[in-house]
Amino acid sequence: MDLYVDIRKKLPGFTLDVKFESGSAALGLLGASGSGKSMTLRCIAGLEKPDSGKIILNGRVLFDSEKGINIPSRKRKIGILFQNYALFPNMTVEENIGFALENLDKTKRNETIGKNIEMIRLQGLEKRYPFQLSGGQQQRVALARALAIEPEALLLDEPFSALDDHLRNHMVKQLMDTLNDYHGVTLFVTHNMEEAYRICKNLVILTNGSVEAKGGKEELFQTPPTFISAQLTGCKNISSAGFSSPYEVNAHDWGITIKTDSLLTQNIKYVGIQSHYIRLACENDEENIFSCWPSYISEAPFKTNIYLSLNKEPSDRDDYQLQWEISREEWINIKERALPWNIYVDPLKLIILDK
Repeated sequence: MDLYVDIRKKLPGFTLDVKFESGSAALGLLGASGSGKSMTLRCIAGLEKPDSGKIILNGRVLFDSEKGINIPSRKRKIGILFQNYALFPNMTVEENIGFALENLDKTKRNETIGKNIEMIRLQGLEKRYPFQLSGGQQQRVALARALAIEPEALLLDEPFSALDDHLRNHMVKQLMDTLNDYHGVTLFVTHNMEEAYRICKNLVILTNGSVEAKGGKEELFQTPPTFISAQLTGCKNISSAGFSSPYEVNAHDWGITIKTDSLLTQNIKYVGIQSHYIRLACENDEENIFSCWPSYISEAPFKTNIYLSLNKEPSDRDDYQLQWEISREEWINIKERALPWNIYVDPLKLIILDK
């Protein structure tokens, strides 16, 4: 299963200009709100028409501006799960799932509906209407409807955005189980980096309608290639930077010089470190040790975020350079330590960016 997308479409504020390919492994489109993720899906599904470009699914040309090809949405063999599920309120669960199966004979249609109801574990709720279902149940019906047509591609547009945290985690697990049995192309749109990482093998990061970065999720999260991709993959500590020596970088916003493990070029523009990679210095640490004071502490049930002022006491709670994320147990162990603390920045964990 393969999908090829190379399209452009002028939109208010920017021009959508994306190019990527996807196989059977789930591909995530990750980006901030308004970056063009959902519009990309709508163009692939045939709900919007690009101004130019090509869309090819398993060798079938769905759209080609030069050849004047634009296959109607209903003939593209694409299932789509909308953000708001878009269930028909006047139809029951089984009627919603069977909506696009009118071309099948009654026996085959009922068999397909039954198989999908069993897949989403809603046996006994076939006659209920959407308003009689929970948010998670509605989502499962929408997913079953998208899969009932046996699509060659499944497009998921932020399917968990309307769910609370507990239900979201449950539905992510259920979606992953469902996708294990689905062998078509899967595109998953989200602005949630944790969802993208859990569900997708590969990622395309979008910003202002353009592809900022793309590749395997491990590579993009560990070594994002650009400032924006570093932000979108969760790096909270990014400083403008300059070349100091072949193995030293000046972090201007942090007011420190950091040793690196890799040879630097004069083109360095930013340096970053994930908040969970910072740790207290040990006796064996000989470099990249910095004195710090907490300027603000944000406690959650299972983790604590500490905002650190480097090399000086903070003047107020907004006077900080780094964010440090630790477990609640670690926080309990260090909160009574005398100040200043000494932290260690591992050169192997630095993110070096030239754009």
